[in-house]
Amino acid sequence: MTTTTEPVGALLRRWRERRRRSQLDVSIAADISTRHLSCVETGRANPGRDVIRRLCDELDVPLRERNTLYLAAGFAPVHAERPFADLGAARAAVEAVLSGHEPNPALAVNVRWELLAANRAMGVFLGGVTGEPVRPPLNVLRATLHPDGLAGRVLNLAQWRAHMLRRLRRQLERTSAAGLAELLAELEGYPVPDGAAGGLTADGPAGDLVVPLRLATEHGELALLYTTTVFGSPRDVTLDEIAIETWFPADADTAALMRAAVAAHGGAELT
Repeated sequence: MTTTTEPVGALLRRWRERRRRSQLDVSIAADISTRHLSCVETGRANPGRDVIRRLCDELDVPLRERNTLYLAAGFAPVHAERPFADLGAARAAVEAVLSGHEPNPALAVNVRWELLAANRAMGVFLGGVTGEPVRPPLNVLRATLHPDGLAGRVLNLAQWRAHMLRRLRRQLERTSAAGLAELLAELEGYPVPDGAAGGLTADGPAGDLVVPLRLATEHGELALLYTTTVFGSPRDVTLDEIAIETWFPADADTAALMRAAVAAHGGAELT
């Protein structure tokens, strides 16, 4: 949980400005007066629990930061935070999605992109990566973009690197999560290996509707698309920060290669 000595009004104003919303817009949507919101932001009025909840809902404040707002206002935190192993049915749902997605790779990460769980097919990608790129806790973006990680095998590295850095910047802007700024700075500092971009520009081929990951493996070249799944209406901080990344073949050749690769190696367990 993030702790702060800042007043709750200053924190609420920062989230409103982060979302690029006016006081009038937010007050109407949250059903409070503009005058009251102004007084809260300037410290002339203390918001009650319900006002904080309504403003957080409207500003899409992450649960971890909502707890910080409640504490700053003098209230106990509302949202519990349990380890991934203790999430019960939610953890079972994550693991069911991962295993059910085989023979295609899938993994679950927290807000800092640290690996929580992965299916066996993911071992086809990361099972052979060792050393600094996979130092504990294993960070999926570091393992992918580090020069000693997967970067040397990503055929469209310039395109993929630009895409993932843009995504990370958007995530930092949306969540303000601790550790993301440092991760972004680290990833931006990685060099792009000579020739790894495969002649592609950062914008990629004009025919791509979405950005694929093109990866050279011992089984052949893979082209993969991904989707991201999050839990709807979570009330636990850990659950609020979990994202499930699932990968799909972009073509028939990749689908066949993935089936053969998982059948041949069974995948490697990632922890």
